[in-house]
Amino acid sequence: MLKLNNLHVYYGAVHALKGVSLEVNEGEIVTLIGSNGAGKSTTIKAISGLVSPSSGSVEFMGKQISGMLPHQVTSLGVVQIPEGRRIFPEMSVRENLEMGAFCRRDSRGIERDIESVFDRFPRLRERSRQLAATLSGGEQQMLAVGRALMAHPKVLLLDEPSMGLAPILVQGVFEIIREINASGTTILLVEQNASMALAIADRGYVLQTGEIALAGPAEELLRSEEVRRVYLGEL
Repeated sequence: MLKLNNLHVYYGAVHALKGVSLEVNEGEIVTLIGSNGAGKSTTIKAISGLVSPSSGSVEFMGKQISGMLPHQVTSLGVVQIPEGRRIFPEMSVRENLEMGAFCRRDSRGIERDIESVFDRFPRLRERSRQLAATLSGGEQQMLAVGRALMAHPKVLLLDEPSMGLAPILVQGVFEIIREINASGTTILLVEQNASMALAIADRGYVLQTGEIALAGPAEELLRSEEVRRVYLGEL
């Protein structure tokens, strides 16, 4: 469904991705784990059209999308929830959800989907007219997820969804990811909390300094001595 082929990305003289190849099959949760600076967010940005690869390709459902603008990628159904959530702080909760549907023209469908988001996240319904900046971190993450769902994603790209959240809220975020996947959305999850990410994923890739170091079923990666030592903090 989503495939990266020998992707290279540079930031000036910095070679951020060095031939990254991975694939996400329809219906899967695939996680990309690695240390800070390994290239995880760059990989997501390259898929979304936020950075341009110097070589290699990104394919979605057999069509090359590398080189497309971000809104064009989104309109195809490849939707990103960025690191840090990036909600619109001076807009209300409802206005943020409406922004998630910016590629759509079906007003009745948009309204129906806003109600669906409110059903999934009742807290957002309670705060629908409240400015997004006044929400708690957990509520802002709900809003970021809801806004992405308004674009009808076929593949949802999540970049560090647990970042900055209290530990008590992290479990809830991963339950939401499971539910979205169970409802039919394919997910590529970038996450520093490797144990939680691998616990819900079907497969995983380990990124080290811009290269894929390990790949395989999530259960196997959880049992890998190297993964347990380097990424799970176990000896």
